[in-house]
Amino acid sequence: MKGMTPIVKVVARIVGGFIFIYGCYIVLYGHLSPGGGFAGGAIIAACFILSRLAFGTTASQEKSASISSSIFESTGGLLFLLIALLGLFVGGYFFINLFPSFGTPGRLVSAGSIPFSNIAIGIKVAAAILSIFVVLASTKYIFKE
Repeated sequence: MKGMTPIVKVVARIVGGFIFIYGCYIVLYGHLSPGGGFAGGAIIAACFILSRLAFGTTASQEKSASISSSIFESTGGLLFLLIALLGLFVGGYFFINLFPSFGTPGRLVSAGSIPFSNIAIGIKVAAAILSIFVVLASTKYIFKE
């Protein structure tokens, strides 16, 4: 896949970092405001998709992106399952809040294990959306007329 014009590349470099930071903010503060792992993961995936569209890729880059996004998707799912099972083994209930809620309500560290679950879901969703994009972008002309 060929890259775009230099203007698009410069704008993508500038905007891509802000999109990534905003996605991380949505993942980390998802227990305090609307958002969370799914919404933040979708925003983070949009950052990587913007980069791939603006700069283009080669066949080897598409293959490595497919492999790495599959690894990250599996890692996110396993982290989420580990958090749930840890609650079962330590607290006696599936997905129980393991960590005491330190701090005051409305602050970042006041939610126990919920931010960790949001991070795991954010990783899984970002990798899944990116892998869907890579598959769709690498398959050329599925429906020929």
